[in-house]
Amino acid sequence: MVNSSQFPYFILTAYLDMGYLKYLYFVIVLMLYIVIVFANSLLIVTICMNRSLHEPMYAFLCSLLVNQLYGSAGLFPFLLLQIPFDTHTISRSMCFLQIYCLYTYATVEFCNLAVMSYDRYLAICCPLHYKARLTSNKVALLIVLIWLYSFIKVLITLCLNLRLTLCENVTDRLYCNNYYVAKLACSVTTVNNIYGLFGTFLTVFVPLIPILFSYTKILRVCVGGSKETRQKAVSTCSPHIASLINFSFGCCFEIFQSRFNMTGVPTIIRNVLSLYFLTIQPIFNPVIYGLRLSKIRQICRNQFCSKKL
Repeated sequence: MVNSSQFPYFILTAYLDMGYLKYLYFVIVLMLYIVIVFANSLLIVTICMNRSLHEPMYAFLCSLLVNQLYGSAGLFPFLLLQIPFDTHTISRSMCFLQIYCLYTYATVEFCNLAVMSYDRYLAICCPLHYKARLTSNKVALLIVLIWLYSFIKVLITLCLNLRLTLCENVTDRLYCNNYYVAKLACSVTTVNNIYGLFGTFLTVFVPLIPILFSYTKILRVCVGGSKETRQKAVSTCSPHIASLINFSFGCCFEIFQSRFNMTGVPTIIRNVLSLYFLTIQPIFNPVIYGLRLSKIRQICRNQFCSKKL
């Protein structure tokens, strides 16, 4: 049996032979990362600096945007280091660190979106009790619990992987993936597989419970409510629904690609879709929330107009 200590690094084989186009891809990825950092940071600063935005909805949105920066930091610097070179390797310690970062990002994202749906339910269905049910202390506690739960859950996954004895160090990925690393093991991975399925259930389906509950209640109120209530629901819920659908699409493909044979799909399509939830979501959220939420849109417009004057 080969000992895992013989493999101080992993070889990533999903990178295609790009030739001189690798420099173009490098510039594209760099510009994409700059846009992500700028857009998310702009909204975070806007929310933090304006007291009129110190409300539960914007606090949860700020947590979501911070998570975008966190997840992007786990991927984009790594891609920028890999693209210009012909050999693509990552050290064992950095691989597991990347797994931890990207998996906590995904867990925080879903949990944050679930809490945001509950926030919209209270605002639309229980407006008179909204401030009493979501005090600043409760909001802070919910945000802390989201991040703490995500970090602990993924830490268990990481610990299960670290104990594995690996027979190979070659993986057909652009970045480190927990399931693909576990597939390289010589040792028994029954516990990893069981917890992997359980962890996927916790990450995806548990947040769906408050989301489905919240939107069922919101839909009932909209059907029997006034035109003003329906307009409020559409204006405040549409960015959240769009963000949820967008992120779910990317995650579903990543889960399908990990659990099922996708060799029939062209490599370039698999690569693009595997990066979808890590690259599009951090751009999509600040754009959709910045455009759809009138308070943020107005404050940003005033800030830019005052600077020009």
